[in-house]
Amino acid sequence: MDDLVALYCSVDDFWKSFKQEWETHLIESGSPKRGPEPELSIPEMMTIIILFHQSNYRTFKHFYFHICEYFKKHFPKLISYSRFVCLMKTIFVPLFAYLLKIRGVVTGIAFIDSTSIAVCHNKRIRRNKVFRGFAKRGKTTVGWFHGFKLHLIINDKGEILAFQLTPGNVSDVSMADTLSREIFGKLFYVFYTLQYMLNKY
Repeated sequence: MDDLVALYCSVDDFWKSFKQEWETHLIESGSPKRGPEPELSIPEMMTIIILFHQSNYRTFKHFYFHICEYFKKHFPKLISYSRFVCLMKTIFVPLFAYLLKIRGVVTGIAFIDSTSIAVCHNKRIRRNKVFRGFAKRGKTTVGWFHGFKLHLIINDKGEILAFQLTPGNVSDVSMADTLSREIFGKLFYVFYTLQYMLNKY
């Protein structure tokens, strides 16, 4: 319970300062907004999504039903699952900015690596329509995949220092210079670090 309150307060404080700056850069379309405003606030939605990634649930659908059943008193204005999924795209920018805000501290020791995010099985690549034009075919140490790559740099405490989402065909080496611009000290590639430790011991 204390962790939930602390997380929500952190997200809510961020949103209050970020909202004013963000709205000054938004371009009005000129057309009136359609549909009612969601009762669930953006900080509440961000908190639920962050909780999902901290949980052991594999699908957001099952996790949201868990929230509706056991956390109703903490989120009294919960909306339907389909409505929540429809609104998730509107909080991508705030979530991205929040992750940048809570980045870890550069300690002089950092590790860089990437992980694949496949959007479909390799046998269905030609028929796949999800993220068509954005997802690309790439290769990792475990084989080929079709989707995206998440590139990460963390410090020796496990805190995220930099991250970037790219198509699957972008190499890890090409992203190293971009992600490490504000990072000083030693930067280790995780695969070679683990390989060195295995050979040593």
